[in-house]
Amino acid sequence: MTVLVTGSRGKVGSLLVRLLADHGVPVTAASASPEKLTPPDGVPTVHLALDDPTTFATALDGVTSVFLYCDPTHIERFTADAVAAGVEHVVVMSADAVLRADAATNPIAAPHLAVERALAASPLTVTTLNCGALASNAASWAYVLRARGAVTLPFPDSYADPIDERDIAECAYAALTRPETRGRSYHLTGPASLSFREEVAVIAEAAGRDIPVQPIPPAVWRAHKPDAMPGDIADALIELWAASTGPVPLSGDVQLLTGHPARPFREWAKQNAAAFAA
Repeated sequence: MTVLVTGSRGKVGSLLVRLLADHGVPVTAASASPEKLTPPDGVPTVHLALDDPTTFATALDGVTSVFLYCDPTHIERFTADAVAAGVEHVVVMSADAVLRADAATNPIAAPHLAVERALAASPLTVTTLNCGALASNAASWAYVLRARGAVTLPFPDSYADPIDERDIAECAYAALTRPETRGRSYHLTGPASLSFREEVAVIAEAAGRDIPVQPIPPAVWRAHKPDAMPGDIADALIELWAASTGPVPLSGDVQLLTGHPARPFREWAKQNAAAFAA
């Protein structure tokens, strides 16, 4: 088995490359900027940009399994090239937003759903990891805290299920290396449903300081959203947060795949406490 890991500069991809290499699984680290990769010794790199179909065939040559980030831009071409290259199995990192009733029209869910549907229509065996909210989403609060002296949120009592990227990488490793997982879908969540206010409190404890939470109007948050965030995504997030007024459903699939419970958010907070220090 030779595994191609797309998006190897990302947190999940880079962790997965190391897990595979550490366990002696042949792996190639793929990235749109392979010159910026720092893979383990002996791990080859390859140029693969999911928005550039001319890079697909070379990257897929000799590959039997792929870890795929969701990018619908050229997914039909990617799928066709994977089949032509002899790829047998794809583990796709998708979002649990596709599990909602409005997935086809929701700007957050729709791109992930398009990738899942294209893969399902192909002869490839596909294992789907539908991931909840990434724990690292909280990292952006450090910048807001430094700039404003508080974490400003439009819906501080909105709930999420923060999952550590290490757990996602370990689940992907299991899906790539355990035959009984092939063709199945898994819902990956953290071990607890926490409000944003509760997440900030966990970070404050880890950082050893008080971190105020300041509610702000949704329109103010949207006006100061990151430049790279499309407006429709911002609007969808506001709608999601407004509706998430109670604990969200949790899954035991992390433990099912890895053999251990999902890591609590406090572990992420401890690892990243320095970014929130006074």
